[in-house]
Amino acid sequence: MNGLCFDWRYCLSSANLRSRKHRRDSAAVAARIMVAHMAHHGDTTPRSDGNGEVSPSDLKDHPAESSHSSTDNTSTEESSEEEEAHEEEEERDSDSDTRPRAEPHTASAEPLQSCCEKCRALKNPKFELVTPRKISRDRLQLQLDAEGVYECSDTGLVFEVSQRVKITYCVLSWSKFSTYLTGSWKFAGPIFDVDCDPSILKSVQFPHSLCLADKDNEVKFSVLHVKNSRGLIEPSADHSGSHVRWNVSSSLSPVGPIVQTSKSAEHHGVVQVFKEVGHENSFSFRVYLAGNNCSDIKDIRRAVRRANNCKNNKRYIQVDKPPTCMLEENRRYRLISEPMGHITPEDMLFSPVIVEVKGYFEVFFEESPPFKLSLTDADSGHTVWTATIREGDCVHHLDENPRKPSKGRKRQSSTSEEELCHKRSKKARGIDEPDCNATAAAPDLTDQQLMQVAKRMGREWKVVAISCLGLSKQDLEEMEAAEESVTMLKFNMLERWRRRQPKGKAGIQDLHKCLKDNDDVPNEVIAVLDEMLQNNSTT
Repeated sequence: MNGLCFDWRYCLSSANLRSRKHRRDSAAVAARIMVAHMAHHGDTTPRSDGNGEVSPSDLKDHPAESSHSSTDNTSTEESSEEEEAHEEEEERDSDSDTRPRAEPHTASAEPLQSCCEKCRALKNPKFELVTPRKISRDRLQLQLDAEGVYECSDTGLVFEVSQRVKITYCVLSWSKFSTYLTGSWKFAGPIFDVDCDPSILKSVQFPHSLCLADKDNEVKFSVLHVKNSRGLIEPSADHSGSHVRWNVSSSLSPVGPIVQTSKSAEHHGVVQVFKEVGHENSFSFRVYLAGNNCSDIKDIRRAVRRANNCKNNKRYIQVDKPPTCMLEENRRYRLISEPMGHITPEDMLFSPVIVEVKGYFEVFFEESPPFKLSLTDADSGHTVWTATIREGDCVHHLDENPRKPSKGRKRQSSTSEEELCHKRSKKARGIDEPDCNATAAAPDLTDQQLMQVAKRMGREWKVVAISCLGLSKQDLEEMEAAEESVTMLKFNMLERWRRRQPKGKAGIQDLHKCLKDNDDVPNEVIAVLDEMLQNNSTT
């Protein structure tokens, strides 16, 4: 084991799952389609059994803009799937945090500990926990200041680095990459898209959800590494009761732990409960089962967002209950309740097989709370999880307009009654007072300001160019033919937008208006524009 043991870190995100019901701009969808057609499609080869390369012909990938990643990187599903443009309604951070470095982990953000007493018995040395910064949607970033081994407090990822470095990463869904798994290989934990200089990042340790207490179960871990449109099954360097270590080779791209077992394995699992809201006396719930890994939980969030976005006036919010339990592969589980409720289906199979649509129990009560829910083994009747839903859990307050204003910018107050009376008095006396706010043209953004924005623009800049700034596919092709630097391409995109704006309509406020409320625009971009606006208001 080479001393490689860890405390199990749970990947449950503390983010509120109450997704907002706002309209997705149809231009953003069209932009994703255009950009998808422009992306390079790597060649594919026939699938092969066992270790080695597998290449499904139906999975297309996009070139990574970072020089650290493979040039034929599949990138993330957020940028490669048109469907995601409809589904992903992630809550945008309103505080536009621009701290440049990782912060020490605090006790208040400590992940939940494992319910598995067998795994707790392992001697688990701890690494330095660091809290990542969310830069857009699911994308996280760590600024590591020195050589060492660091563990992400949000995802459980462990990075071994040789010097100061910045690492950007996000959780992906296995449903987008499951076709790369052949034979008896199955996913063992979350899959990530990692962007970092591979010459500095020495190893990555992925959290896995298997319970390894059963010594009779022969376990073989590996890592699925997707690059150049191919899935490479690469050997792991080591594993512990909670992590699988992989030595970084020549490139980085979607990577995640996979496993072969001699018999059905037991997993550290989670049960997540969501209540239907909108009807005061409605007590309807969805109950999901999953392995305790970020990718599985991401798929549950997507399923809930889909339900919230359906035109049936239904919305679901998460009921916060202790989620952890032990779930065995290929075993059926039954949900029972007190008092007796209407539960569909009668039982559900927990399987390592990846499915596009997550199954769930639907529970309906005619009585009022409290309700006791218990998950039992359908064969033995053994209870693996239980929770009580009380009246307070069913009280909810939905904001009509939940989006918060950015902190970096003060809301302009409306004209006071005294000022209105003063203006009316002047007009009554025939004195014409021009409205400075209405007539004064704001200065255009300078080249220096555009460069500040360009440096913070993410890898979705092509989508932003088409959906937000009104550029065309031809514009992008012309710019890429004349310039190779990604930063300069982003600058040229903004400069081309500025050049085409009417006089006085290419200022900070105008660009801010174009980019706000768009999930493809990083929080850092909005933050720097907010800061520019605030600086202008004080000068």
